[in-house]
Amino acid sequence: EEVNAGSITIGDRDVTHLPPKDRDIAMVFQNYALYPHMTVADNMGFALKMANTPKAERQKRVQEAAALLGLEEFLNRKPKALSGGQRQRVAMGRAIVRQPQVFLMDEPLSNLDAKLRVSTRTQIAALQSRLGVTTVYVTHDQVEAMTMGDRVAVMKDGVLQQVDSPLSLYDNPKNVFVAGFIGSPAMNLIDGKVTEGGVQVGDFVVPVERETLANASGEDTLTVGIRPESFELSDGDGFGLDVAVVEELGADAYLYGTQAGLHEDEKLTAQQIVARISTRTPPQRGETVRLSIKPGMVHVFSKENGDRLN
Repeated sequence: EEVNAGSITIGDRDVTHLPPKDRDIAMVFQNYALYPHMTVADNMGFALKMANTPKAERQKRVQEAAALLGLEEFLNRKPKALSGGQRQRVAMGRAIVRQPQVFLMDEPLSNLDAKLRVSTRTQIAALQSRLGVTTVYVTHDQVEAMTMGDRVAVMKDGVLQQVDSPLSLYDNPKNVFVAGFIGSPAMNLIDGKVTEGGVQVGDFVVPVERETLANASGEDTLTVGIRPESFELSDGDGFGLDVAVVEELGADAYLYGTQAGLHEDEKLTAQQIVARISTRTPPQRGETVRLSIKPGMVHVFSKENGDRLN
């Protein structure tokens, strides 16, 4: 794509109009793109060879990268003799030997199975920390983004929604999209009518500060966001939940259900609510429980444009 406004800088260097080969960016893709007829060592050193790097320097860099990635014993093997995780490390090694200013990794783990993704994810994070090279990591997996990123940029339909630290994204999402995307299970996003002192959800009024309600600019319906862990079991007043599924995790449990008091046919289309309860004796399926909300843990969004109001 052409740059139609602004500039792109890497460090203090303007690369806006530089050809790709001169930008000093090394890329790692979902597709490993290894040459099948070359050994691991030759694959890793190929870009250096094309750049006319002296052979001794080339071998030195390949050996250093192989040691860093645990690939020393595989240097003389062909890609077909390697596992998926090992091939991915070779692709990373090929980028590392270039000693670039920036790494660009485009979904590098998407071809790996779930277990290998977790282990490789931690390896990449540790590697980036050791190398100290700025890394732009593209992923659709919010868990990868949250666990690996120092700063996370959330995009929707090509538009930047929010850039922040993982914890700030989780605690202070800028809009409904970010709120629903970041976190697993996702934040509960519930529409309710504006009423005196809060937002009416079923027979319960979610307390909302007057200043926040004033920011709603006359909207009569707002979206309240509540993280699953922000609920607590209550003996008295609270949000009523008809429990449909209980997932026991040992020290705590997830309750899945719908707003209490709905008819069976209404429950089929009703929004599912998720609550994380810290108890070893959770409610059972079919029970109706009351949930209170921890103070200060309610997020409020405009129903019209999805923007955060509090």
